[in-house]
Amino acid sequence: MSTEKPSALISKYLRTQHLPHIWCPGCGHGILMRDVAKAIDNLKIDNDNVCLVSGIGCSSRIAGYMDFNTIHTTHGRAIAFATGIKLAKPEMTVIVVAGDGDISAIGGNHLIHAARRNIDLTVVVFNNDIYGMTGGQYSPTTPKGELGTTAPYGNIDRPFDISALAKGAGATYVARGTAYHAVQTIKMIQDGISHKGFALIDCISACPTYYGRKNKKGGAVEMMKWQQANGVSVEKAAGMTAEELAGKLVIGKLHQEMGVPEFTEEYQRIIDRFTVGG
Repeated sequence: MSTEKPSALISKYLRTQHLPHIWCPGCGHGILMRDVAKAIDNLKIDNDNVCLVSGIGCSSRIAGYMDFNTIHTTHGRAIAFATGIKLAKPEMTVIVVAGDGDISAIGGNHLIHAARRNIDLTVVVFNNDIYGMTGGQYSPTTPKGELGTTAPYGNIDRPFDISALAKGAGATYVARGTAYHAVQTIKMIQDGISHKGFALIDCISACPTYYGRKNKKGGAVEMMKWQQANGVSVEKAAGMTAEELAGKLVIGKLHQEMGVPEFTEEYQRIIDRFTVGG
């Protein structure tokens, strides 16, 4: 057993008794979990004032690893549980962690209505283009033509752009990061938490075991190098043609709208109207 002391970030934000984690070697989720912890640390939010909610999937195991108020809910229902928590405790920082399948397939309706309501939640999507925990089935973000255990001849569905979906549904803060671009991703999660309203950060992860291996993407290093080579900042993308952007990942803050009424505040105004003396 190693006698090396854990970093301050691990000691402060992880339940070390539950480590080591279960993720496959090379999985990008560990990097993204660290990004969430670092964003909270930068904002100096007390652990007791954070509630982290997850559904079911590889990324959802984070609710067991991170040392906040945490709840590991049912498949696709993390936002529904988080909504109830935010209504009961509007002063609390509520963060939802979910995979691409969890948030945009069985949880898709919860996503669009939470965005529509502009409830003050921060949703961090660990997007690895596959259902990893249950065996490599294709997900709503699996690119067209790619293979999965349920698409042995190639996926024929058009994939969701989760960021565009959230923006279209009314989210007032939308961003995209990657496991490779950790510094930028930390800042986006941090800004999403600070934003008053519904925030979604679509974080591109890497699954070398189920997605990468089946689709001949190489190992973890090659998949991270792909993120490095194909990540294009919002500012740079603005000067590129559609042909130049084909196959690229536009990363950065994609949308922010200020001044939209926030759901829990609107709800409190109704309560105040009918409170004695209100």
